[in-house]
Amino acid sequence: MVSPSTSEPDGTAGRKPPTHPFQIGAFRAYLMVRLASILAMNGMTLIIAWEAYNLARETMSPAQSAAQLGLIGLIQFVMIFILTPFAGLVADNFSRTRITMGTLTLLLGSAAVLALSSYEGWISLPLIFVLAAVIGFARAFQGPALGSLAPNIVPKDLLPRAIAFSSMFWQAGSIVGPAIAGYAYAMQPHYAYLFSSLLFGIAVIGMLFVGKVPQAPRQQDRHPISQIIDGLKYVRGNRLVFGAITLDLFAVLLAGTTALLPVYARDILHVGPAGLGHLAAAPGIGAGLTALFFSFRPIRHNVGLKMMISVGIFGLATIVFGLTAFLPQQTAIIVALIAMATWGSADMFSVFVRQSLIQLHTPDDMRGRVTSVSMMTISASNELGDAESGFLAALVGPVAAVIAGGVGAIAITLWWSRLFPELRNARTFDPPDIHLRPSHQTGTPAKEGSV
Repeated sequence: MVSPSTSEPDGTAGRKPPTHPFQIGAFRAYLMVRLASILAMNGMTLIIAWEAYNLARETMSPAQSAAQLGLIGLIQFVMIFILTPFAGLVADNFSRTRITMGTLTLLLGSAAVLALSSYEGWISLPLIFVLAAVIGFARAFQGPALGSLAPNIVPKDLLPRAIAFSSMFWQAGSIVGPAIAGYAYAMQPHYAYLFSSLLFGIAVIGMLFVGKVPQAPRQQDRHPISQIIDGLKYVRGNRLVFGAITLDLFAVLLAGTTALLPVYARDILHVGPAGLGHLAAAPGIGAGLTALFFSFRPIRHNVGLKMMISVGIFGLATIVFGLTAFLPQQTAIIVALIAMATWGSADMFSVFVRQSLIQLHTPDDMRGRVTSVSMMTISASNELGDAESGFLAALVGPVAAVIAGGVGAIAITLWWSRLFPELRNARTFDPPDIHLRPSHQTGTPAKEGSV
C-alpha cells in the first residue's frame, strides 16, 4: 500500500507526523472540494427533480409525473452502472486529481446550461433527460477518483477520523445545498443553477490546492479487463466488504424516499418549494450531527452489529415518513421532518461503517476498482432506487410505495444478519479483525472475516 504523504504544500516537510487530519493541507483542500461539490450537486439534483415534476404536471397526472422522476433516476443509473467499472480502472491507472478536475468541469458546464435554459425559458423534459445522462457520466468517473483520494492523503491510523470529517462535510452539503437551492428557486428558478455553477467552480479551484497525490504505480503487466475482474473478485471474495456493500445496496434501493419528496411536498404535505428544501435538508441534519459525533468519538467496537441496527432504524424511519400522509397537516410536517432526520442519521451510521471497512480492507493498487464497485452499488441504491420509487408510486401510489420500501429494508436487514455472519460479528475496522467459528465440516476453528 502506498503510504500517504504527510508533507504540506507550504514547505512543512520534515516535521513530525500529523496527529490530526486537519494538520494536512491537502486534506483541508480535499474537504473544501467535497463540501463545494456536494452543495452544488445536491442543490442541483433537487431542483432538477422539482422542475421536472412541475413541467410534467402541466400535461400529466401525478402518477405519470412521478414516473418522469423515476425515468431521471433510471437514466443516471444506467450511465453510472455501465461506466463505473471502467472508471475504477481509470482511477487506479491515471491521476485521480486530474480525473476529479475533469468531472467537476463537466458538472459545471451542465449546471451552466440548466441556468441558461431556465433563465431564457427553453428548459424542457428532454433537455433534463439529456443532462441527467451527462451528470451520470461525470459522477461515474468522479466517484472512484475522488473517493480513493483520502487514503492517499492521510496516514492509515488517521483514516477513520478523516472519513468522519469527510462524511460530516458531505452531510453539511446535504443540509445546506437543498435548502439554499429551494430558497434560490423560490426567488428565481435560474438562481438555483447559478448557485451550483459557482460551487462547482470553487471545487475545481480547490483541486489545485490538493496538489499531486501519491498512488500505486500502474499495472502494465495485466490486461485492463483482467484488472476490472480482479476488483470484482476481491469484493466478492471478501465477505465482510461484500456484505456491507450489498446490505446498503438493497436497503436504500427499497427504502429510498428522496425521489418522491417533490410528490410529498406538492401533493401530500402541500408545503411548496421552500418546504421541499426543508424536507430534503432534514436527512442531512441528522446525518451531519451523527458525523460530527463520529469525528470526535469514532465508533470502534461491534461495528457490524451496530451497522445492521442502523439500517433497521433507517427502514423504520421510512415507514413513519410514509404514514405522515394520514396525519393532520401541521402534525404531518413535524413528524415528516423528524422521520427524515432520523432516516439521515441512521444512513450516516451505515455509510461511516461501510466506508471505513472498504478503505481499510483494500490495498491501494486496487482501491479505485473496489471503490468503483462500491460507487456502482451506491448508484444502484440511489438512482435505481429513485427509479423504483417513481415507477412503484405510479402503480400503487406514493404512500404505499414509501411504506413498502421501509418494510423491505427491515426485512433485508434481518436476512443479511443470517446470510453474512462475518458482518454481524465484525468487532472493529482493523483488517486483521478475524473471528473464529467452529467448522461444520471438521469441527476445527475456521477463520471468518479475513481479507
